[in-house]
Amino acid sequence: MTRSLPPLRLRLVMLLAALGLGGCASLTPEAGFAPLQQQTRQLLDKDLAWPRDEAAQAKIEQRVQALLAQPLSSDSAVQIALLNHRGLRAALFELGVLDAERVQASRLPNPGFSVGRMSKGDEREIERGLHFSLARLLSLASAADVAQRRLSQTRQDLALQVLTVAAEARQRHIQAVAAREQLHYARQVMEAGEASAELARRMAEVGNVSRLRQAREHAFYADAALGLARAELQAALQTEALSRALGLWGEQRAALKLPERLPDLPEQARELPGVEQQAITQRLDVQAARQAAALRAAELGLTRQTRFINVLELGLARNSSNEAPTQRGIELSLELPLFDWGEARNARAEALYMQQLARTAETAINARSQAREAYLRYRSAHEIAQHHARDIVPNRQRIADENLLRYNGMFIGTLELLADARLQIAAVATAIEAKRDFLLAEAELEQALLGPVAGSARSSASSAPAAPAAGH
Repeated sequence: MTRSLPPLRLRLVMLLAALGLGGCASLTPEAGFAPLQQQTRQLLDKDLAWPRDEAAQAKIEQRVQALLAQPLSSDSAVQIALLNHRGLRAALFELGVLDAERVQASRLPNPGFSVGRMSKGDEREIERGLHFSLARLLSLASAADVAQRRLSQTRQDLALQVLTVAAEARQRHIQAVAAREQLHYARQVMEAGEASAELARRMAEVGNVSRLRQAREHAFYADAALGLARAELQAALQTEALSRALGLWGEQRAALKLPERLPDLPEQARELPGVEQQAITQRLDVQAARQAAALRAAELGLTRQTRFINVLELGLARNSSNEAPTQRGIELSLELPLFDWGEARNARAEALYMQQLARTAETAINARSQAREAYLRYRSAHEIAQHHARDIVPNRQRIADENLLRYNGMFIGTLELLADARLQIAAVATAIEAKRDFLLAEAELEQALLGPVAGSARSSASSAPAAPAAGH
């Protein structure tokens, strides 16, 4: 014969079972990563991976090796960074942490059980209690909503980090290729200086040039040797910075191959009349700031909801005695707000909310300004690079052609011809710098339209040693 539960206990058990089924949530970190992966594909047209086992890691390593098999392009550098960057990979595990917190916030609190035994002479009394936190149950939906908002905000922050990693990889690739091309021309300057110094030495021995002219040619050769050493160091440093940005090590680092020269300049610069509005609409930091403000608003609502009642417990009681009938009933435990009325917690939540509103406004102002600044740099860098490519370098070539004719007609000597060749090489080296600055400005503009501008590569570019001068 089956024994039925008392009506009160039966109703309470059914209520808790319904709440348990409604609040049941499972761990799904993949669901939090999928929107970020899709967003990366839309914004950058690149794949983002989050390997969590050895099989996924091996698959990524195979793809990285395939990309490194060819001379590395700028797009390939970005793709390798998104697949291989260890710092980004570590940040992605924050999705797993927040997903676990979301599940934890949406689940029912564990009940508490108490038991006691008291005696009085021959009388024995046993007390049993089962307690549930009603305050936690009442705020369960709000807490789960806050946890979900935190997960969404973290995903936005990770999207910003993805953009930063991609921008760093693109800028470091431009720097490394430019340094490699500058090294090529530094070697040409060195060869020209060495030939000129040797020729001046021989001519000075037979009295065809003065010792002063020989000293000047030797000084240029010494400067060219220093310039070559600086260019070699800069090329090595930029290559190491690129390897770091891509997360390369071991065999991957050894397989890195760079192209010989930077890509050609576009004929026309992009026209972006609505660059500010485009930045406000697209930039992820603006979206993240708005989402953070919504999160603070939700947290403020939760704080106000539990301002006066922070501890509220419901319990079942069953007391049995060997000399009296068994007692059954319920217990309600309530924290009395005698000393703490919750005004401090409420004031803190309001201050955090107003603080986030101010930061959101600051983010929008900075986004507009950075977009305008990046567009100005882009347009100016394009004009400067085009001036070098269309005017300065061709004009130096025409001068070199004319001097070659004069040399063939025996109007100038070999030293004058070598000096003009040095000027031509220096003009090409300056044009490379101008093209590098344009490509960096273009990458910065792309970044400014999607998120905060990362200036690490630009600062290192400004501190790079200049190409060997063509003095003397």
